[in-house]
Amino acid sequence: MFSLNNKVAVVTGAGSGIGQAIAVTLAASGAKVIGFDLSVDALAETAAKVEEKGQQLLRVGCDVSSPEGVAKAFLEVDAKFGRLDILVNNAGIAHVGNIEGTAAADMDRLYNVNVKGVFLCAKEAVARMLSTGGGSIVNVASIASLVGVADRFAYSMTKGAVLTMTYSLAIDYMKKGIRCNCVCPARVHTPFVDNFIQKNYPGQEPEMFKKLSEYQPIGRMGKPEEVAALVLFLCSDEAAFITGAAMPVDGGVLVS
Repeated sequence: MFSLNNKVAVVTGAGSGIGQAIAVTLAASGAKVIGFDLSVDALAETAAKVEEKGQQLLRVGCDVSSPEGVAKAFLEVDAKFGRLDILVNNAGIAHVGNIEGTAAADMDRLYNVNVKGVFLCAKEAVARMLSTGGGSIVNVASIASLVGVADRFAYSMTKGAVLTMTYSLAIDYMKKGIRCNCVCPARVHTPFVDNFIQKNYPGQEPEMFKKLSEYQPIGRMGKPEEVAALVLFLCSDEAAFITGAAMPVDGGVLVS
């Protein structure tokens, strides 16, 4: 089950964290994976992990907020594989703060990557999928798409947009063979979390890690591999009857 043999998949933000886990998981299931990240060098560790699975990662430097950069990156996919079956829109950035702690520049910065980046990559992917009979798009949204999260004003705005873009893509293209779903993780333990705690709570790292972990009623943060497993399912033919879904990976947040 969940074989992606001979399928071509683009994963944005594949250099670390959830994106890296997704790229490795899809490759382990047989996909030919192209990793997009802001710099090619950022993809070195992911490439090494993909090679451990007996596959090769095509590394492509791409600023997802740049229309020219995204178009050029997808042309590299065309040149190498000539088709696209899967897009995982994972690239994203964060911001902590309520409306008082959010500047206009913060809103623009998050919009450009988290919203415009999803739009640009999905637009390129849809054009290719239409020419080959369909495909699967999975957007990485957030639990903040579904419920209010304190001090995440700008971030929640962008992830709400990812959710509604998912719905729109699903309904517009379901008759044309393109499925679109999103996953909505709660807090996932990635290097970003460790760096955030170290930067903002020096000397209080263990206490803050415990507090952030306990936000999830299950008592811990998620693992990138757990998000990647759900993405794999949504990309696979076993999920052929699923489109327009927003699937939480939240350790019980929504039912608490």
